[in-house]
Amino acid sequence: MADAATGNTGPLKGLRVLDISTVIAGPMAAGLLGDFGADVLKIEKPRSGDGLRQLRPHKGDVSLWSKVVNRNKKAITLDLRLAEGKALFKQLLEETDVLIENFRPGTLERWGLGPDELWKVNPKLTILRVSAFGQKGPYASKPGFARIADAMSGFLSLCGPGDGAPVHVGYPIADSVTGLFGVFGLLMALFERQANPQAPGQLVAVSLFESMFRVMDFLAIEYDQLGEVRGRHGNRNPYAAPGNIYRTRDGKWCTLAASTQSVFERLMRVIGRPELITDSRFTDNRARLANVELLDGIVADWFAAHDADMACALLDRHSVSAARVFDIKDIFEDAHVAETGSIVSVEDDELGTVRMQNVTPAFSRTPGRVASAGPSIGQHNLAIFGERLGLSPEEIATLSERGVI
Repeated sequence: MADAATGNTGPLKGLRVLDISTVIAGPMAAGLLGDFGADVLKIEKPRSGDGLRQLRPHKGDVSLWSKVVNRNKKAITLDLRLAEGKALFKQLLEETDVLIENFRPGTLERWGLGPDELWKVNPKLTILRVSAFGQKGPYASKPGFARIADAMSGFLSLCGPGDGAPVHVGYPIADSVTGLFGVFGLLMALFERQANPQAPGQLVAVSLFESMFRVMDFLAIEYDQLGEVRGRHGNRNPYAAPGNIYRTRDGKWCTLAASTQSVFERLMRVIGRPELITDSRFTDNRARLANVELLDGIVADWFAAHDADMACALLDRHSVSAARVFDIKDIFEDAHVAETGSIVSVEDDELGTVRMQNVTPAFSRTPGRVASAGPSIGQHNLAIFGERLGLSPEEIATLSERGVI
């Protein structure tokens, strides 16, 4: 049934998840499950909590990032390194379907909480293990964050100007990609368990490196078959022309993607250069890529002579794919975002009303929802340890004094 604490409904209602992961990739996977109705319980270190709470941005002492990544979850504190903490953890595992962890490989085993021990408690448990480089291999014990995976997966080698340094994007994209792969893996494992109810629990392993490398679709086969090591092209589209980010008359920026022949031809008519459609230098995409500097200059001159909104409106009317580069203020003020409900308001105990991204994808019959923002550290200690595990208020107070919770 729906989660009594958060009111969550959705296709995953009834699924119980323990999230002992930290920072972004693992917690994001757990949060996505929570978006669609799973009962997610986040376990953090007593007092200090998840390291994500220390990362900007903050409002006062409240982590804003945690409010989104850990939304639709309940939160308790528990030290898994202590004997009493392990005992309580195992009690929680008895009625859990999924465990999500992202400690460095070997950590849980050193604590006596490796998969084999956990399956003794709950033989049906599905375990998602998130790491930087996987559970085996020379790099398995190597520390790593999203930026390291961006660099070693080949992704960073594609980002930035061709004559300059590689450029990190402004968000730890490998964490998000890995979180998505983690959810994908969990749902497949749960589907298999449903089809084979007598089967034992299963381990699902994802890594930041492997997830980012996987989405670099063509990179490996291009090198394997052609021996090419693709480099950086700045904002220019290396696969189709024209495609770049162009500065407009009013000092704003627009991106353009004329990736098919029909779009290119419509673009040439819009900018008043229809003769270029039959020009031998631009007749097909290969020719356009070979003469991209000249073509890019022509398109850039047209954008420079128009204000951004005017240029994009004109291109839209002629079905040419272009957009002004939005910042978050633009997104909040956009009519399409407002009508589609892409931003949702959520009531929060610490901050009042907060706004954040809505749930995606949309379901016609069993939609997910954002029922609550991320909880404070240990917000649900009394409810979980008292109501679910049956501890008295005195026992809970004693455990807190000893640093177990």
